[in-house]
Amino acid sequence: MFKVGPVHMFEKRFNELAARHLTRRLTPLHSGVGPVVEMAGRHILLLASNDYLGLAMHPEVIQSAIEATQRFGAGAGAARLISGSLPPHQELESALAQFKGTEAALTFSSGYLANIGTIPALIGLGGLILADRLCHASLIDGCRLSAADFRIYRHNDTSHLQSLLAKRRRARRTLIVTDGLFSMDGDLAPLPELSRLAQDYEADLYIDDAHGTGVMGPHGRGTAEHFGLDTQIPFQMGTLGKAFGSSGAYLAGPSTLIRYLMSTNRSFIFTTAPPPSSAAAVATALRVMQREPERRARLWANRERLFSGLTQLGFSLSHSVSPIMPILVGNAETALTFAENLFAEGVYAPAIRPPTVPDATSRIRVTVTSEHTPSHIDHALTAFQRAGQSVGLI
Repeated sequence: MFKVGPVHMFEKRFNELAARHLTRRLTPLHSGVGPVVEMAGRHILLLASNDYLGLAMHPEVIQSAIEATQRFGAGAGAARLISGSLPPHQELESALAQFKGTEAALTFSSGYLANIGTIPALIGLGGLILADRLCHASLIDGCRLSAADFRIYRHNDTSHLQSLLAKRRRARRTLIVTDGLFSMDGDLAPLPELSRLAQDYEADLYIDDAHGTGVMGPHGRGTAEHFGLDTQIPFQMGTLGKAFGSSGAYLAGPSTLIRYLMSTNRSFIFTTAPPPSSAAAVATALRVMQREPERRARLWANRERLFSGLTQLGFSLSHSVSPIMPILVGNAETALTFAENLFAEGVYAPAIRPPTVPDATSRIRVTVTSEHTPSHIDHALTAFQRAGQSVGLI
């Protein structure tokens, strides 16, 4: 039968993506997030989770979510500014502000919502945004939605950034945007240099610390703490669905900024509040993380063991300094085959392809958590060796 209209158009576009090995599909888990999960009827070693500290399945975290659900219901029922602001939200925001050493904090339903709402609230028409080339998609989309002029600087290239700052009109409102810890490369932004440039050129610095929160710094406060810049960077964004094991995001900063965002951030104003269960879970996860610093110690020990092993096997890894360890492949089809071979060996670490990463930089994105054991790491290394040899990477 002859096909016409939008369905035919989308089928054609999908087939074009498939020919380039760029289509996606869901890979459901049939168990809770842990070092070993149930997938496709098998027990598989998971090396793809952002639950860095193993808090998603922590009994106290789960119990807090249950109790909040029983007391306040499964959902908030409205946006925060209508009738959806509940005690768990307020308690979490107070705890986050104390944790980050700021006057206040504001929570969002997701990191994507936080970024696409906060950036346009901070800067608009007539302003200038300078963003790192490898910023997360939500940051890029937030920049585009702002109506400010938008320029990209080369990844972590502070000289390029400075040249762009020097060319701008004097006293022009400017926002520098970066990830703290880059999610696909595992490297850190040069925050000391970025902070200095922001001060020298009277610009503001916006940091998405989604993957740094709970992981980086002596107390897990993020990349700003890692560099000793806690008091020099006025506001920071981070997520609650990674190291804190639940869902949502936060913006921490001066109380005047938080009050301003409550009145101007469209993704906050026009979104139903996060479920009370997720807020309560994060508050408990934050307490557990601070009470049990050994979780971060295990995380970093596992990271060193796996990174060292992959390097010794001869894989080409990015300049990662974090629990995110991308194995660079290049070709999307080869990356997919590599991931399939890993799965056959009992390890799940998916292929990451464009547009998530730039063209010709497809990779296997490996992540490790505090809950992996030495035997898990050894099993993974054996699987990587066999799968890597099968596709000619080592």
